[in-house]
Amino acid sequence: MSDQDVVLRVAGHSDLDVAGALFRSYLDFYEVKVEDPDAPREYLAQRLRGEESLVLLADVPGAGTVGFAQVYRTFSSLALRPMWILSDLYVDPSGRRSGAGRALLREVLRRAREAGVCGVQLETAYDNHVAQALYEAEGFERDPFHVYFHPLG
Repeated sequence: MSDQDVVLRVAGHSDLDVAGALFRSYLDFYEVKVEDPDAPREYLAQRLRGEESLVLLADVPGAGTVGFAQVYRTFSSLALRPMWILSDLYVDPSGRRSGAGRALLREVLRRAREAGVCGVQLETAYDNHVAQALYEAEGFERDPFHVYFHPLG
């Protein structure tokens, strides 16, 4: 199967159950402890309601909706232009090797070019070599900056 067999769509309110389930699996993948099982769905609902993010879903024939990507629109002070952050990209194990991840990534990049942003930024775990290989194959370059985060609880 190739990424051309994958059907992509923008998530809407009617997609919240399936998108929320994928988001929960994504959080599980990154070992994020979530106390409220409805929290991932509600988080996405808030982002969609406020038009704060773009959520794309990937459907694979015979497997259903197997993946999602979430993009936040922001700005680059150094480029003096808008930019996007690809915050989340996840494909359920049932859809892996189907081209869904590549299709989602390419669609984000296509939409970013269309929107005229200066670039798309993302982060992934140091040990997520499969994702890193995909990102680099699609033209992403490692940033020379160090990323710092200060948790506030």
